[in-house]
Amino acid sequence: MLISQKSKETIDACRFCWMCRHICPIGNATGQERNTARARALTLSLVERGAVRLADVIDNVYECALCGGCTNNCMTGWDPVKFVKEVRREAAMNDETPEYINRLIDNIESTGNVYGLTASPEIDKLCAALPTVSDTLLYIGTDTRYKAPQYALDAAAVLQKGGVGFTVMRDEPDSGAALDFLVGETEETRETAKKCADALRSYKCVIVLDPADIKLMKHEWREWGIYPDGCEIVTFTSVAVKLIDDGNLTPNRLPVATAYQDSFALARDLDDINDGRMIVEACAELREMLLNRKELIWGGNTLMAEYMPDVIDKVAKNRWANAAHVGAKLLCVASPSEYAAMSKVKPDDMEIMSVPELILASI
Repeated sequence: MLISQKSKETIDACRFCWMCRHICPIGNATGQERNTARARALTLSLVERGAVRLADVIDNVYECALCGGCTNNCMTGWDPVKFVKEVRREAAMNDETPEYINRLIDNIESTGNVYGLTASPEIDKLCAALPTVSDTLLYIGTDTRYKAPQYALDAAAVLQKGGVGFTVMRDEPDSGAALDFLVGETEETRETAKKCADALRSYKCVIVLDPADIKLMKHEWREWGIYPDGCEIVTFTSVAVKLIDDGNLTPNRLPVATAYQDSFALARDLDDINDGRMIVEACAELREMLLNRKELIWGGNTLMAEYMPDVIDKVAKNRWANAAHVGAKLLCVASPSEYAAMSKVKPDDMEIMSVPELILASI
């Protein structure tokens, strides 16, 4: 396989190690060893040695959520996420991606988003109600726009109540996060990301809702040399915390035990474990789940639900169980995509809110 020497070394290091097998959210949902980093590395080591064809095992490569739980747990510093992304790129370069992945890629090419959708009436209505010109942009993101539009409406309402002037793009370009997930760092991924970066250059501040988007902007965009210099790109949670600290928003603490579902992109990739938690503490009674912050367990997303919906439902149900075990009655979720996935399987005796929804409920 045409992957980096570092990834080949990681595959060989991981293939006989059991250290992280217990923390894979997909593996815990399916109960199958094949979904752990160890088994995936063992399989790919056989591909590298010519004993197995990549096309015969590529499905397994797309069963990884890239959440980084294995990487975070590794005491010897290996990064299985890296070799998974490189193998996906290798498959794409050799036309060996599964048909269900090709369909998602085709959606991006034909409609500009992985879901193949062409309309978002809720976001169109929001665009019509906001000024068309502003130095500040609320970047909604593909997952939010098409799968969790209420998240964007609530975030916009929070900013308005806090006195923040902003606009949103009616034809917002994709950040490249979906392609990066599906095929890794390809020319198509970089071109998609560059179009978005160029569109953001005209703004002084960009407030990003989806952690998956800002992770790509802060890391990969810089690596690829396309980061829009002179533009301050920030998370929605950081802006909300400042509005609360400055007194522009005054939450009244709700008397409900609330668990906070960290986003792995924020906690593990951007080292941001405090902002969302500070918001929950200001708005409700924070009840920490056993595995939190960088030790979090991922709760699913909308992209993988496109091709393995039953497994994603099980992943989300497992995380709901974690919240119930600490006596939480409300789950507050940082990621719009995770919010949509977990809302689908919400227990009858518990509630779910996004971060902006919780803020609105408390002011």
